[in-house]
Amino acid sequence: MLIAARALLGIGGSTLMPSTMSLIRTMFHDDKQRTVAISVWMMSFMTGGAIGPLVAGFMLDSFWWGSVFLLAVPVMVLLLAAGPLLLPEYRDPSPGRVDLSSVLLSIVAVLALVYCLKQIAADGLTWQPALSFVAGLAAGVVFVRRQLRLAYPLIDIRLFRDRVFTTSVGTLLVSIMVMMGVYFFTAQYLQLVEGLSALQAGLWTLPSTAAGIVGTMAAPALVSRLRPVYVITGGFAVAIIGLAMLTQVGPSSLALLITGSVVLSIGIAPGTVLGTDMIVGSAPAERAGAASAVSETSSELGGALGIAILGSIATTAYHSRLTDTIPAGLAPEAADTALNTLGGALETAKGLPARLGDQLVAAAHDAFVHGLHVIAIVSIIAMVAFAASAAVVLRRMRASTDPEPASPPVPESKHP
Repeated sequence: MLIAARALLGIGGSTLMPSTMSLIRTMFHDDKQRTVAISVWMMSFMTGGAIGPLVAGFMLDSFWWGSVFLLAVPVMVLLLAAGPLLLPEYRDPSPGRVDLSSVLLSIVAVLALVYCLKQIAADGLTWQPALSFVAGLAAGVVFVRRQLRLAYPLIDIRLFRDRVFTTSVGTLLVSIMVMMGVYFFTAQYLQLVEGLSALQAGLWTLPSTAAGIVGTMAAPALVSRLRPVYVITGGFAVAIIGLAMLTQVGPSSLALLITGSVVLSIGIAPGTVLGTDMIVGSAPAERAGAASAVSETSSELGGALGIAILGSIATTAYHSRLTDTIPAGLAPEAADTALNTLGGALETAKGLPARLGDQLVAAAHDAFVHGLHVIAIVSIIAMVAFAASAAVVLRRMRASTDPEPASPPVPESKHP
């Protein structure tokens, strides 16, 4: 029931985001105005991301866990009432049909590859994840080939012929992947290592959210003075410093964790704004919806891959470290539970004698922090690679205040 409900929420969210971005593309034709509009659009996500954990933490402390799903109901009711009156309507006169086969192929490709990653992290490389990888890869190949043949593709693959568009998609995907993957584990660190309540953990996420909002709103001002390549690569450099700080976090390093998260947020934010802006802006107006869908898909896929890929890497690192340091004397079942997750280790420790339980908790905390270090290092490598790619592809893009290149002089004709 939970998975089905989350799937319905995902469908609802996936229809909202491309629609709002497509509206921004059609409403704001001026490049500067569109960049500001996208900054405000992204700031709304970050503000919601700051409010959500606080309200959810309060509700979890006061009510049953399922109450957090009621948070969106008033907002959705307001949207349903006010949206038809306030939102302008832009429609493609010939939108074409929705290809359900493409929808199914994309779902199979993504879910099979994510399942492969998670199973390898849990049980190693066996025939099941190998078969899942082959099935996901085959579905992805068939999906791409089908998009190239359709008159109205689900995702317009031809947009990727533009190097700026492709680099922008990659930059956005990696930024979201790193941000979601790292924040997923910092949230667990706050509650499972530092022992904070859901509300307290939500409060400690405010500094990084505020830093992200600052970076988001600074993007239009920065790109008006500097070329996009400098803003994106400079932001990645700042984010890499934040990730490097996270590699030094220990089992009791709350201040360092928050500081590293703040630096990471303020570095990644401009790149996500400009990446989204360049994706939408590099496509023709009549293909704004397709470009917006690709932008949102890359964001959603980046979030999923951040949790799947970085989560799998962290789980493997946790399991490997704890296997070497787990205290002797645990029953096999208790050891297996502790090796699976940090939460399992903490629950197991509650049923052990005090000394043995404390040893298990200390070893599990150390293993979890080791996993955080590993994903921070992997994220640094990914960001260095994409910063280099962006530096090569985007180096000729001008700042908004740069003068247009002068046209070559036209020689005077010697004949009347």
